[in-house]
Amino acid sequence: MLDTYFKISERGSTVSREIRGGFVTFFTMAYIVALNPLILGFAKDGDGKFLGGGDAPNLAAVAAMTALIAGLLTMLMGVVGNYPLALATGLGLNTFVAVAVASQMTWADAMGLVVLEGLIITVLVLTGFRTAVFKAVPQQLKIAISVGIGLFIALIGLVDAGFVRVTKGGPAPVMLGDGGQLVGWPVLIFLVGLFLMITLLVKKVQGAILIGIITATVVAIVVEAANKIGPGINGATNPPTINPKGWGLNIPAWPSSIVDTPDFSLFGQFNLLGAFGRVSAITAILFVFTLLLTDFFDTVGTVTAIGYEAGLVDSDGNVPNNDRILLVDSLAAVAGGAGGISSNTSYIESAAGVGEGARTGLASVVTGILFLLTTFLAPVVSIIPFEAAAPALIIVGFMMMTQIKKIDWDDYGIAIPAFLTIILMPFTYNIAVGIGAGFISHVAIRLLQGRRKDVSSLLFIVAALFMVYFLKSPIDIWIG
Repeated sequence: MLDTYFKISERGSTVSREIRGGFVTFFTMAYIVALNPLILGFAKDGDGKFLGGGDAPNLAAVAAMTALIAGLLTMLMGVVGNYPLALATGLGLNTFVAVAVASQMTWADAMGLVVLEGLIITVLVLTGFRTAVFKAVPQQLKIAISVGIGLFIALIGLVDAGFVRVTKGGPAPVMLGDGGQLVGWPVLIFLVGLFLMITLLVKKVQGAILIGIITATVVAIVVEAANKIGPGINGATNPPTINPKGWGLNIPAWPSSIVDTPDFSLFGQFNLLGAFGRVSAITAILFVFTLLLTDFFDTVGTVTAIGYEAGLVDSDGNVPNNDRILLVDSLAAVAGGAGGISSNTSYIESAAGVGEGARTGLASVVTGILFLLTTFLAPVVSIIPFEAAAPALIIVGFMMMTQIKKIDWDDYGIAIPAFLTIILMPFTYNIAVGIGAGFISHVAIRLLQGRRKDVSSLLFIVAALFMVYFLKSPIDIWIG
């Protein structure tokens, strides 16, 4: 029955290879269950509240919902799309939601925009318009977007680990460690985790990122127990005292229990149109557009890359069940917003399972089941300091950076927009700024080159929207 439904023999695979591939994919991306709570759980919204509306972080709830949505959607991808592709909360997307979106509204409003983005992209899939949007943006600008997000993620990891810190009144806006020097045990934990992950990746050890996070966390627990380092910022004092040698976020300590009843209280905490009452309509629309664009192009690139590695691409570059795959991915964005843990998207780490032999959706079903089992281990994330998980951001940033070689640096109409896209994302701490600068400069340079026909009409519209985004402040003044 399995062979007939999933076409295992037809694709040159076996049940055992699919199961093994499913396990490998899980171990290469399970870090998201620990990392997503650290990205979303500590961020405050425009009202100063944490995700879920509380006055304190609820990391267990974020971890449980992260695992639940990833499990359900990955299984759905396997059963409906029959493709060896796993889904989870998107890195880059969750950072954008936490840093840029939620800070200007409530968490419910921000998740409403995520749901709205998912609904729009679902309509684009059902109408076939998604293909037209994809063709409107030059392939190399899509690559630049991915590379820029990779650098942005890496910078966030360096800052949150205390390796790079913002300075006030110093010779530079950011500086190595504290006053130009690395100080404290937490930074050392970060370096140990980073070099361990690099070593495991070089040795091609499956699950390198997850092993690195676990090992660094164990070391951090031992170090904290022996040295009583404490928090980097002690909010119990008035005014709060700062310890440059302390832990950046939660203090590593073994929880009273490892297994617990999953907390799914975040489900349904979204306000579909609430953002339009907190920020201008233009700002809200551009937030949705940025989410849609990032989600859209990451998915198309991932699906294609997995297809080529698995040998499932036909002579025209198409993958089997393409419409079903894109439909499940678009529904994942809706589910992620509805679950309160940001948009879910396809993971390139699925390639690890394909390398292990996975060729069908059975591998995704196995990965999904493992994610569902993880929901009962949510309390474990409360012991993971950011210094132990931040190395994963550096590694993921590196993986995304490797695509830069595909950009034609001799064509200024592509090279300059790609350069602006890549550098402005980390330099401005804003993904939308990088995308907008890239689109606008591409359109402008092509017009200067007399190559108007090389730019689609849809891209002109998108560039115009970004011009409005950049000129929002003077426009607000002009219209009162």
